[in-house]
Amino acid sequence: MKNLVKRRNFFKQVSAIGLIPLLGSKVMANTNSLQNQITTTQKEDDLSIAKLEFIRLTGTSGNRSIYATAETESGVKAIYGPIDDDAALLADKLMSKKVIRRNALEHEAIWNDLFDSNRHSRGSHFLMGISTIDNLLWDLKGKIFQQPVYKILGGNRKEVQVYGSCLGFSQEHDEMQAKARELKAEGYTHQKWFLNSTSPKDGPGVLAENVEKVRLLREALGDDADLMIDVLFNWDLPYAAAWAKRVEKYNLRWFEEPVPSANLDAFIELSRETSVPIATGEHFYGRWDVQKFLKEDAIRVVQADPEWCGGVSELVKICAIASVHGAHVIPHGHSLHAAMHVVASQSPDVCPLVEYLINKMNGNYYYFDKNPPRPVNGKLTLTDRPGFGIELDDSKIIKKETITWRDL
Repeated sequence: MKNLVKRRNFFKQVSAIGLIPLLGSKVMANTNSLQNQITTTQKEDDLSIAKLEFIRLTGTSGNRSIYATAETESGVKAIYGPIDDDAALLADKLMSKKVIRRNALEHEAIWNDLFDSNRHSRGSHFLMGISTIDNLLWDLKGKIFQQPVYKILGGNRKEVQVYGSCLGFSQEHDEMQAKARELKAEGYTHQKWFLNSTSPKDGPGVLAENVEKVRLLREALGDDADLMIDVLFNWDLPYAAAWAKRVEKYNLRWFEEPVPSANLDAFIELSRETSVPIATGEHFYGRWDVQKFLKEDAIRVVQADPEWCGGVSELVKICAIASVHGAHVIPHGHSLHAAMHVVASQSPDVCPLVEYLINKMNGNYYYFDKNPPRPVNGKLTLTDRPGFGIELDDSKIIKKETITWRDL
């Protein structure tokens, strides 16, 4: 920039003393080009966020979804979603006014200002609102630079491996085994199954049944596939420890959320009592929760969700912390766009997988997306489109309305 300014001043000086005709028209054309570049680089106001809105879409099938949108003064537009109603509520009511007129590239400063703006920002729904704003700003940055988010983050992985999350499938023995084999043939060589609504009060017979289900799944999948089990934090420590000991021989990749993640001490003790790696984190709200668990060796898999933990910006920080501890970050799969771009930006040694909730994602969750993320042979291909590559299918939309928190 200093050199450009010097050259501009030089040409002003030679013009003043009458040397311009001697320099020639070609040089002067170059000079005008340089001056245009200077003017362009000085138009920082063009990056100012002029509009931030939330739109509710109603589809021809009756589906409804909310998306967040933004636009800069120069007309660059961004979109992110679908998002939860309560995330939109907090983002619109408490945050949107703090983002308008800010430079679209200053996502880190905006994140910090939002986080510092409310005494309740350290968790739950407020972090969900920040996540919505942050993910929207990453899409906006991608649109400004005309690059996909994972490349702006420094990544070059063209595809990421998914694990099939089998929530909602039958656990009748024959049907469960048949589905596990079917999914493996489709490319889901990493599968997570859920043990339906069981708890310690169900007694030793149910514990034995939960062990038997793992045996049957391992039998169906063979030894060349990953098997993970999630119990949706329905157990207590003694029950979880007894079950984990009995399934160690089935080589689980991880045992997820045996108890509520608020109970750090139980995770610490369980991790010491079993060789099965322990996973949790979908309810982590920021890097501080992650650090507490990792420094105690309480878990080996961090499942922070970029829709809930603070967005792409926070998930990247969580990946850095996990890499120091030798732990994996495998984001919870409430949604996919942000998660898959962060995973693609990281080393596979840190982020080897992304969750794909088969029933949810193959259903109507991405009803309005023109190009919904769909795995092929167990892998998601990253888009070459700028930002997250989200495009709406206008043929499915019968109503599009701008909403405010009063409408939510």
